Amino acid sequence: MGRHGILTAIATSPASSVAGSAAAAPQTPAEHPPERRRPPALSTPNLERAGIVGLVLAAVVGFVVYPTYPNYDSYYSLLWGRELLHLDALSFEAYRAPTEHPLAIGFGALLVPLGDVADRVMVGFSVLSFILLVAGIYVLAKTAFTPLVGAAAAGLLVTRFDFPFLAARGYIDISYLAVVIWAAVVEARAPRRRPVVVLVLLAAAGLMRPEAWLLAGLYWLWVFKAASWAQRARYAALAATGPVVWSAVDFAVTGNPLYSLTATGELAEELGRNKGLSEVPQALYSFLIDLDKFPVFVGGALGLGLAVLLTPRRATMPLALFGAGVGTFAMVGLAGLSVIDRYLLVPSLCVMVFAGVFIAGWTMLRERSPLRVLWAAGAAALVIFGVVFTVTRVNLNQLDNELRFRGDAHAALEQVLSAPAVVSALRCGPVFVPNHKLIPDVRWILNRSSSGVLARSSAQVAEPRRGVAILVHTRIALFKQALVTSNDKPIDNQPPAGFVRAATSQHYAAYVNC
Repeated sequence: MGRHGILTAIATSPASSVAGSAAAAPQTPAEHPPERRRPPALSTPNLERAGIVGLVLAAVVGFVVYPTYPNYDSYYSLLWGRELLHLDALSFEAYRAPTEHPLAIGFGALLVPLGDVADRVMVGFSVLSFILLVAGIYVLAKTAFTPLVGAAAAGLLVTRFDFPFLAARGYIDISYLAVVIWAAVVEARAPRRRPVVVLVLLAAAGLMRPEAWLLAGLYWLWVFKAASWAQRARYAALAATGPVVWSAVDFAVTGNPLYSLTATGELAEELGRNKGLSEVPQALYSFLIDLDKFPVFVGGALGLGLAVLLTPRRATMPLALFGAGVGTFAMVGLAGLSVIDRYLLVPSLCVMVFAGVFIAGWTMLRERSPLRVLWAAGAAALVIFGVVFTVTRVNLNQLDNELRFRGDAHAALEQVLSAPAVVSALRCGPVFVPNHKLIPDVRWILNRSSSGVLARSSAQVAEPRRGVAILVHTRIALFKQALVTSNDKPIDNQPPAGFVRAATSQHYAAYVNC
């Protein structure tokens, strides 16, 4: 069957409905008896509602069973939000501080008045963002292709455990992804007809992650031709919101409008995360495999090829997102910044959409098409391969341990810091921790400034003389919080001279000298 023959086999119904032979021609009542029609209970809207309800219930159960806390970057957003509310200088230049994200700081400031529960509320909003992200992927794939493709893509996202794990740790990446995907949904549903909505969403995304700046710029070029000069100016202002506000915040705090760029590059070099442009292709392949897993990567490659060959116009939006994400990743490598898998989250979502095309896209063909049978058989084989691959490689006990550690470690840290002897010694000096990893957690729990919690791994910090020294003493905590870079030395996790043990907990010990 030639390309023209293949294309004619594709149903001409809207992308939001699954095509089949019944959609090809009108049917008489005799040919389509009322008693054989699909019950309303199994209609697409009802299935969609059931899916959302199930996802929400699973998220609530997970939030309660695994009381996790924000990650390193998100805790700093809370700390900077607290400093902002107190009109204190924001500690962007603290030892190994992460890159600031303006919208996250503003959100952190809104949560600070909640007190001790603010960190858990931040995680709760991250979980909510994950639900919105799953819904967005479904609607995007449904709009571009069919509801069944959307369901397949959403199912793949839910079972890529890296993504719900990021949500459980309060990573801003999940909220960023949700905003970007819904911007893509708005554009896919009404191309060039709602540019202000799309650009507002991309502006919000650009205040969370700078990768959205490229998306906003490309979208401005996309709507440029059909807009008046006044509209072009307004759209340009919206597209520039991210970089302008980000630079303004950097300048106000540090005096350097490019501080985030330069500091991120320096930290990437110190932590060994920077790579040259020549290493980007290998990193691109390996990171996509890590995020999507090999069967989904294969399905995504095959689905992309089929989508571009058979329905190129439908593939435009996910393909554009994929290309922009890969381009951004290459520019990050070229700039010498941290090359980590989180910079490929948007392309990895597009891989899932195209994998959904390979798994369920055969429903777009007529029932008697030979390609439909062949395609369905290939999709079934890939699903079986994916199930076997997952069952033989996923360690649910390890995932359970990882999630439980996030809650247990926080409780253990609070336990040693609240011990009477430790509380008494806090008056005598700063709190010393092995390296940068525990700084934001301790600062948040104790409500201390950057000078009140110091990392012993820093060259600017002298040997502790007075105060409290926190040590890590379990294997999982050691490799996550004490020995995480080549610059971290075991001696920094030993009791300082003159300090005596005052309290212990599941993962930590506190030594004091007052």
